[in-house]
Amino acid sequence: MTYMVNNRIHVTPGYEEEFEARFRARAGEIDRQPGFVAMRVLRPQGNQAPYVVETEWDSQDAFRAWVGSDDFKRAHANPMPKEAFGEGGGIEQFEVVIRADAN
Repeated sequence: MTYMVNNRIHVTPGYEEEFEARFRARAGEIDRQPGFVAMRVLRPQGNQAPYVVETEWDSQDAFRAWVGSDDFKRAHANPMPKEAFGEGGGIEQFEVVIRADAN
């Protein structure tokens, strides 16, 4: 079973570049986690749309292990200021039931 987690984040105008730069310069803690498959940071293309940080896992248990790990704590230890984020957003979790890939 593939497990997807989407974190919808409303970034305050003027903080977009810093937000993206933090992901580009990240330490790579998540990349080494058992069960981690992929991560994508999606930039919104419309007004008021949030960024989406999408992660793909082998299972829900793998995602939960990441959230409970010391690596997760290190990856989130130096957050951006509160004013960098708007209200709304949140975490969405999905089990993939149908998948189509290019041949």
